[in-house]
This record gives sequence, C-alpha cells and structure tokens, in this order.
Amino acid sequence: MADVLALVEQRDGQIGGAGREAVAAARQLADHFGGAARALVLGPPGMSNVEERVGSAGAASVALGEHEALARYSAEGYAPVVVEHVRDGAFAAVVFAATEPGKDLAPRVAAALDVPLASDVTGIEVTDGALSFVRPVYSGKAFARVSLDATPAVLSIRPNVFTPGQHAAECEVLPFTPKVDPTQWRTRVMERKPTPDGQVDVSEASVIVSGGRGMQDPTHWGLLEDLRDALGPDTALGASRAVVDAGWRPHSEQVGQTGKTVAPKLYFAVGISGAIQHLAGMRTSQTIVAVNRDADAPIFAVADYGVVGDLFEVLPRLTQEIRALKASD
Repeated sequence: MADVLALVEQRDGQIGGAGREAVAAARQLADHFGGAARALVLGPPGMSNVEERVGSAGAASVALGEHEALARYSAEGYAPVVVEHVRDGAFAAVVFAATEPGKDLAPRVAAALDVPLASDVTGIEVTDGALSFVRPVYSGKAFARVSLDATPAVLSIRPNVFTPGQHAAECEVLPFTPKVDPTQWRTRVMERKPTPDGQVDVSEASVIVSGGRGMQDPTHWGLLEDLRDALGPDTALGASRAVVDAGWRPHSEQVGQTGKTVAPKLYFAVGISGAIQHLAGMRTSQTIVAVNRDADAPIFAVADYGVVGDLFEVLPRLTQEIRALKASD
C-alpha cells in the first residue's frame, strides 16, 4: 500500500478546477496502489473552503502550508517545500496539473528527486498490473504510453481531462508552516494581471470559442463574444497566434504550441485555418466545431463538425439558434 500526492494550486486563496482534477488523478492512482490520495496546498494565510474543495474531489487529507510569501506562485519558494514534503511522505506518485505554474514546478521537483517526469498526461492505464501513462506526442498527432520505473512516479495532467468525482468531503486538514526565506529568492512576481471579472481563464474553461485571422479585424470580435455569452458562464474566448501577434487579443487567450494547451468539452475554431502550431494546443478537445469558408482548411481534418461558409453569416445565426434553444429549456 502506498499513498499518492496531488499538488493543488490556488489562486487568490481559492482552489480552482485544475487542483481538483489533480486530486482526481491522484485518487485514481491511489486506488491502483491500494493507498489514499493526499493533497498539498501552498498559499497565503486564511485560505477558505480548502477542506470541502479538496475532500469532495477525493483526497483523504490535505497538508495546508500557509505563508504570506507563497500567496503567488514562485519556483524558488514552492519547489523546496514540495520536494521536502514528498521525501517525508514516501509517496508512490506525485501529480501536478499541467497549467503554467505546474509546467514550471513539476520538472523542478522531478529533477530534485532525480526521477523522470511524464508530462501533459491525458490517460492512466493499468494492463496486467502494470501502470502506464498516455500523453500526446508530435504536436498531438500520436499518443505514447509511458512507463516510469522510478519512485515516486511524477506526472503532470492536462486540464479538463480528469473529471473529479463526487466524494464525501471528509478530509483531514494538516496545517504547517513552510520553511521559506523570500530574501534569498533571486526572482519574484511583481505583478499579475488577472482575467477580467466574469471571464473564465481559457485553460480552465469547459467551452472555448476561438477566433483567427478569418475574423479580419479586432472590431469583429463582438460576434465571438455574443456566441460566448449565449453558450454560458463556463465559456472562454481563445485566439490563434496570428491574432495575438497582430495585437488583436491578449496573450492570455492564445491557444497553441506557444500559447496554452487546452482540452475543453467543446471547442469552436472560427476563422482558424488549422496550422499545426494551433492544433497542438487544442486537438485533444472532446468535441471540435470548425467554421471556415475554405473547405480545404486543415482544421476540418480534426473537427467533429464543420461548417463551410462565411463566418459573418454563420455566427449570428448560430448564436441566435443557441439562445432560442436555451430559452425553450
């Protein structure tokens, strides 16, 4: 029997969806090892709903390390604390979310522990008692099954892939004071620009509406915003690299190899041709809908549903139909 640890991220003292998904993956691994899922949360003093948010995702306990210096993610602050906690706990595996902080922290922890890392995992499989991790390779064109022969097995999971179950929120909270000395840090976060109020971060949204150069001008983005609003509060706006490079949209919305990797339940690619760099960031979405006037656009090769037509005619009609459908429910 061996326990599995999930590093649960917080933002502004709140536990987000990515952290709960890390716990869900840890619970799945713990069932294989015959142990329990444990969670580690680092953040500022006074974090709320930690027990409920982490426990309901499947964790049996949560080690809560509160320190004002850890309010915002810092590699130099977080990595030593996580490494020490892993060594003290003798865990069979350690799970991170493949978010921006997770992609930075996971390899640092793996290197400090001198073990390999399976990154951006989208599946956990057990065959004849042997454990393997599924992860996309070659920009998502293929999937590899990776086995780790070191302990602990360190992995990061792609957001929106491991759905947390509904568990009784009976989670033991184990508070501790992390040993950190911010005066010794060489780098620190000076400012973070949050997502505007009421908007979902593209990396955590269950539905994404993305636009590309086919939108022709940033003033036309209102069409995508209308579709986003019609789809509901869990919908975020995304953008291709060409759009971001042109200054039409912020980098925080960029989806692709040099932007954010997403895996929502529903992805709209509007006016996006489907360059390999963009496909690398979204092709593992559960359902892909493409709207493009070029019937030969590469995006249609990965789309589940495709509309060949003028987006300036298709989007208003699509938005209208979705609103009518929701109004009838």
